[in-house]
Amino acid sequence: MEHLLIGLIVTIAIATVVNVFLKKFDIPTVIGYIFTGLIIAQIFDFGEESREALTHLAEFGIVFLMFTIGLEFSISHMKAMKKEVFVYGGLQVVLSSLFFTFLAHEFFGIEIKTAIVIGMALSLSSTAIVLKVLNENGDIHTSYGRVTLGILLFQDLAVIPMLLMISIFTSENASVSELLLHTIVSAIIVFLILFVVGKFFIERFFDWVTSSDSEEIFLASVILIVIGASVIAEFFGFSYTLGAFIAGMTIAETKYRYSIEADLVPFRDILLGIFFVTIGMQIDVNIIAEFGFTILGLLVVIMLIKALIIFIALRFFMQNRSAIKSALAVMQVGEFALAIFALAKTNNLIDSQTNQIMIVTIVLSMIVTPFILKNIKFLANMFFKEPTQLRERALVSTGYQNHILVCGYGAVGKLLVERLKEKNILYVILEHDVKLVDDAIEKGEKSIFLANAAQKSILEHFDIKNSMAIITTMNNSHQLRLVAENISSFGENINSIVTVKNKSEEENISDLNITHIINRRETITDLLATQICAFKVLSNK
Repeated sequence: MEHLLIGLIVTIAIATVVNVFLKKFDIPTVIGYIFTGLIIAQIFDFGEESREALTHLAEFGIVFLMFTIGLEFSISHMKAMKKEVFVYGGLQVVLSSLFFTFLAHEFFGIEIKTAIVIGMALSLSSTAIVLKVLNENGDIHTSYGRVTLGILLFQDLAVIPMLLMISIFTSENASVSELLLHTIVSAIIVFLILFVVGKFFIERFFDWVTSSDSEEIFLASVILIVIGASVIAEFFGFSYTLGAFIAGMTIAETKYRYSIEADLVPFRDILLGIFFVTIGMQIDVNIIAEFGFTILGLLVVIMLIKALIIFIALRFFMQNRSAIKSALAVMQVGEFALAIFALAKTNNLIDSQTNQIMIVTIVLSMIVTPFILKNIKFLANMFFKEPTQLRERALVSTGYQNHILVCGYGAVGKLLVERLKEKNILYVILEHDVKLVDDAIEKGEKSIFLANAAQKSILEHFDIKNSMAIITTMNNSHQLRLVAENISSFGENINSIVTVKNKSEEENISDLNITHIINRRETITDLLATQICAFKVLSNK
């Protein structure tokens, strides 16, 4: 225990100094934490016991990261993202695994079982680094951010069959059918416990906890839920992170999701920092000195091949620019690959030298990732130029007054705009999707603007206070909440209409200062036009 405390103190001290220095050059804190681990590994010797304890503590950083990701994606949201998760994510994992397995077996002469393990591990990306930087950049809700998140979620789910595959390769007693049956039964039990019990228990539990009117007790109860769900998943043979993710998805259905997320983010980031320190501690300088050129070659080849596979797979479903940005975002190899190689080494599926070479290669790929993500627009422009010509006029305010602000130009937004045109009502469309803006301008729409309505400065820029009404027609639940919160912040004098897809979305914004909430399942688009006309007649503006 004493060694662990000393290790934590030294780690925090070095990390603070390193990150303060690197921040002067705008280098992400992730890199500072990894270099901290490298420095600690070279200067200090905490012993295997302290290092292992620090590693276990660091795992909770990933646990809380996956929990907060789960908070962003309720069960209904996951259904809406099924294409990004199961189609894009499935294609990426399967194609990458097969290609890297083929290369390892055919070109490097590696035994087929070991080649499969290597192929599966290299198909995984770094959930921790990518999501942390995407959140910092504000790109998590962009089109490529959504695709990237879907791929990462599928990868986290794919870790389970990958670990099972290693068990199958090394099992001498149990048959394949027995292992598969055990995994399926365990999965059913885990989902029943976390989803069914969570659905009927968690909100009532938090209602009871909040009756104490103590933030300390509330935070403790959240940590209890996260760790409890993680332990349940681990007990049945799954990863801690899967349990935490499911717990987050369950709580996302409750009214407490936003307050929980706000309370946990600082706690999560500290633990994530420790996790990245342990990643740096795994770098063996001697291996770098001996196999430096081999490692650099592997680094370049693996990342380029992975990016190419992802881009080719995705370009059939989306714009080339979105496909290349998504490919660049997940072209690295991630932390779960380190866990797979560690288990493979323990079971003698991979030798120590190969394991160390792969560890250093993986860590280096994680180190360059923040720089790629910070400059992803520049890198994407090298392959596919952003179509700015059509949007030059869309970045300038019209100076309208007594107008209708329409947030979102999806299917409902387009129908609404048609009704407004028929009734000669002045309108302005705010849309943050580049493709929708470009397509609309090409078709002659002169009142659409490339803007994110979730930003207060944008609504001020388009003069929400002098508008006749603001109407939100977005399909993304999280973005809808952010825009509704932004509208609500302007006070009660704003005539506002928010359209929702279902009762869950309606309840999600019911606490905000919105004049009308319209459930699309209970109404038709013509009713929106009727509401707007009423605003026009009754408005004093």
